[in-house]
Amino acid sequence: MKGERRLARQLALQVLYEIDLVAHPIGEVLTQRFADAEPLPRVETYTRRLVIGVARCRDLLDHYIQSHAPEWPLDQVAIIDRNLLRMALYEFTLGEVPVKVAINEAVELAKRYGSDSAPRFVNGVLGALVPLQIEIAEALKAFVEASSIEVAS
Repeated sequence: MKGERRLARQLALQVLYEIDLVAHPIGEVLTQRFADAEPLPRVETYTRRLVIGVARCRDLLDHYIQSHAPEWPLDQVAIIDRNLLRMALYEFTLGEVPVKVAINEAVELAKRYGSDSAPRFVNGVLGALVPLQIEIAEALKAFVEASSIEVAS
């Protein structure tokens, strides 16, 4: 399962990068990425969950990230880095993945895909957000519930 989640995170990062860079529709990017990679069903499910969750809660995630990296406006942070931050923050506030695992996975992806300074930056920002895990989780839950009501109405 660990390897499957790592692959799902890599795919999710690629999808989030493309969506952030060129604003292609999420469904199209996911379909293309899955056609190219042909992942196992659990990898596809977790990738889809991360991508849709991050995209849906992006503004809220960005609010918390920006509050802990004020010297770096998010539109000036490398696309890889900001999507790693969003994805790890979303993942560790869900409560299904231990905080240390989510941060470590983000740092590993930063080493692989980011600049030389990306791992330290990602680790620092996420580490600063750990004390707010419960607050962020509650905010995300409230946001998702409010969004669901709006969609259902």
